[in-house]
Amino acid sequence: MNAAHRAVLAVTRGRIGYAAGDMPVLALTTTGRRSGEPRTVLLTAPIAEDDRYVVVASRGGDDHHPAWFLNLRDQPAVRVAVQGGPTRPMHAEIVGPDERPELWQRIAGRYRNYAGYQKRTEREIPLVRLTPA
Repeated sequence: MNAAHRAVLAVTRGRIGYAAGDMPVLALTTTGRRSGEPRTVLLTAPIAEDDRYVVVASRGGDDHHPAWFLNLRDQPAVRVAVQGGPTRPMHAEIVGPDERPELWQRIAGRYRNYAGYQKRTEREIPLVRLTPA
């Protein structure tokens, strides 16, 4: 999906693809946990408040965590560009068990696709908070 998404952004010169419904699209750059190389993925942010974002490591309901999540779990210093804007340093924090239920309810209650992803897998889909570094 990321390749198709990047193609849409390129062909439309960013006029289409920087929002999914009412969710902003951000480019998250992590450091590869094995390669040490930067890896960038496009994600939607179902919670966007001020300069803080929450993203969902759903991988479409797959039984395995997405690579970007594994990367930031090992190295939480990331870079984020929101809706094609400038890239800036941010800190990634996996949302803990005290906060996750309330945030998950907000997300899955508004964006049903995430609730569907959770039904497809036995793993608890992680939520990641991105805050300015």
